[in-house]
Amino acid sequence: MVQLGRLEFDGPAVMGVLNITPDSFSDGGRFVALDDALQQAEKMAAQGAAIIDVGGESTRPGAPAVDAQEELDRVIPVIEALAGRLDVPISIDTGKPAVMRAAVAAGVSMINDVFALQADGALEAAAALQQPVCLMHMQGQPQTMQQNPHYDDVVAEVTQFLRERVAQCVAAGLAEELIVVDPGFGFGKSAAHNIELLANLRQLQKLGRPVLIGVSRKATLGAITGREVDARLPASIAAAVLAVGQGADIIRAHDVGATVDALKVAKTVIESGNPK
Repeated sequence: MVQLGRLEFDGPAVMGVLNITPDSFSDGGRFVALDDALQQAEKMAAQGAAIIDVGGESTRPGAPAVDAQEELDRVIPVIEALAGRLDVPISIDTGKPAVMRAAVAAGVSMINDVFALQADGALEAAAALQQPVCLMHMQGQPQTMQQNPHYDDVVAEVTQFLRERVAQCVAAGLAEELIVVDPGFGFGKSAAHNIELLANLRQLQKLGRPVLIGVSRKATLGAITGREVDARLPASIAAAVLAVGQGADIIRAHDVGATVDALKVAKTVIESGNPK
């Protein structure tokens, strides 16, 4: 069971990706129309998504920044419509405090911030809102993060960053029980860094917080398999199952139905090998 304040999920849980953007790396432009976005969200909910993650700004490598008003114009109509028709909770994928506040007012139950609440005013907004928050590690900024990322020890450095960030958020008044951590696969990391993080994901359990990962269709999987973005489902499933085996609690995925089925198998086998 994953518990974040009033939110509860049977773990491992699947977070369905709903990008309301023209330029996301794998599905940019597919769901910018409101009807298309609603249809996709309903499909993911029916397939077993525990939460729908709505994003209005691409954070792929090299993506241009989007101002707060444009991001609001993209996501708020979708959030309002979903909040009125789905029982599945909604997450907002943003680092902007204005978007966080407006999204929660529109019906969002979780904030997913790739900048780990480091933008001006973001930590204060999250502490005031007291909603579950995912803090992600990223080296650099989306525009430049994949230009020769370097670590002396990627597992130790990512873990230490998240440990410090959790402490800073708690000190600012955000309840610790609301915090999720994400190592940030593909955000300022080479393929070798991502593989090392996945192999050592259990290190993050030492932080005492639920762990979210997003490996779906990522470039590292393409580097391993030689497959283009739309042909990375088997690799994404393999990575998700490995992550759950290493203790991940929430898997952020584009292909919800296949991921839910795979994690049901993984959970059954893991629990069978660990009788209570």
